[in-house]
Amino acid sequence: MSDINQTMNPEHPTAEAPQEILVELVEEVQPAESAGDQIAQEPAAQTGIEEPAAPTAQAEDEDEEADSPDASEEELSFEELLEKSLLTINTGDRVKVTVVSIGATEIQVELGTKHTAYIPVGELSDDTSIKPEELIKPGDEIEAFVIRVNDVEGTVMLSKKRVDAIKGWDEIEAAVDSGAIMEGKIVEVVKGGIIAVCNGTRVFIPGSQLPGGREADHAELVGTAQQFKILEVNRRRRRVIGSIRAIAREVRRAAEERFWAEAEVDKRYRGVVKSLTNYGAFVDVGGVDGMIHLSELSWSKVRHPSEVVKVGDAIEVYIKALDPERKRISLGYKNLQPNPWDTLRETYQVGDVAHVKIMKLMPFGAFAQLIPGIDGLIYISQIATHRIEKPASALSIGDEVDVKIVSIDYDAMRVNLSIRALLEERGMAAEKAAAEQPAAEEANVEEAAVEIVPEEAAAEEIAPEEAAEAETAVEEAAAEEASAEQ
Repeated sequence: MSDINQTMNPEHPTAEAPQEILVELVEEVQPAESAGDQIAQEPAAQTGIEEPAAPTAQAEDEDEEADSPDASEEELSFEELLEKSLLTINTGDRVKVTVVSIGATEIQVELGTKHTAYIPVGELSDDTSIKPEELIKPGDEIEAFVIRVNDVEGTVMLSKKRVDAIKGWDEIEAAVDSGAIMEGKIVEVVKGGIIAVCNGTRVFIPGSQLPGGREADHAELVGTAQQFKILEVNRRRRRVIGSIRAIAREVRRAAEERFWAEAEVDKRYRGVVKSLTNYGAFVDVGGVDGMIHLSELSWSKVRHPSEVVKVGDAIEVYIKALDPERKRISLGYKNLQPNPWDTLRETYQVGDVAHVKIMKLMPFGAFAQLIPGIDGLIYISQIATHRIEKPASALSIGDEVDVKIVSIDYDAMRVNLSIRALLEERGMAAEKAAAEQPAAEEANVEEAAVEIVPEEAAAEEIAPEEAAEAETAVEEAAAEEASAEQ
């Protein structure tokens, strides 16, 4: 080293050597340093290179000027590239990558090695309905699982969904013991149930653990987020079984406890009709089912609950009675509606005539709607003034007719109507009117005669006056004649 410096500048043996010579020396020294301690411990004489003399203060200043930022960056970059180039990638490794671009079939990522790394679209997520752009974007740093390394082609195939699945397994296994509620998106309907994706793991939910059971159509659940509990996990077989109904049972149990803690007689609830039976309707009043007896559905008599409500109707009910021991709830409904019998009392009386609509025909008569909620019965004998074999001979459903209210029993809630009575009354009235018509005409004639008599009398009274005037006129004429003669 000193020989080279003296050759280049004899007067300054410690002066800086040309850049080219320094580069050659660095290239010779670096392999020696990387070889290990064995070469580092060999005597300087064996290397054939003399140790350079200690630099002077002037040489240190010149070296500092030579260490520019560009040189530092080049050296740092070189070291990083060297370190990265020495990394080895093996199948099964989990690596951090940076998204470079998103294509139609694969996502290009930067692995930091000489390999070209990519993630097939199918290995991005188990949810095939989600587009890659909705999950990642260029510049995102994600963790991936190494599926295959091809050193010949210099490519590495990665998977994101497998990393998500590995992470999710721990949470799912813990949920079995803790009973934690998990949430996932329903991605497809399969034989016997549905598939949900939770934390990157596919969870099978059997039809028996779904709302509606095995026979229901579960296609409407696809694409929705559902909560469920994990019933079974088999990591070796990569099988997870969940249940949505288990969540519903827990929610219902909690709602039931809350209901019984707050329920009291006469308290009102907004419920939904769940089912109908011959004796009443069952209504969900917030996690608990209560029953409305047939007699409590309407003020009028009904043969089946379907005449008043149907499944799915939202109605307002109130608690009539509670049995906490047997967990039974009796509900009322009709008392929350206006009592039509009070309306009837204010509107009609026995003997009144009403305009009604025929609602139903029976062998013994016809039922007609008097007011909404109250139907009156017209017995077959009261339908016509003559004998008929059946009500349909004279009436049809939907006909509107006038009837007479024969009787009202508010205690038994019965009303009897009659068409015959009204027709007979009207017939008698017509006959009476017809009978009274000649007498009325004769009376009118007599009145006319009475009115003429005064006129004749007036005429008779006027005649003497006219005679007196005539006599006066005659007398005046006679007097004039007498004067003329004189």
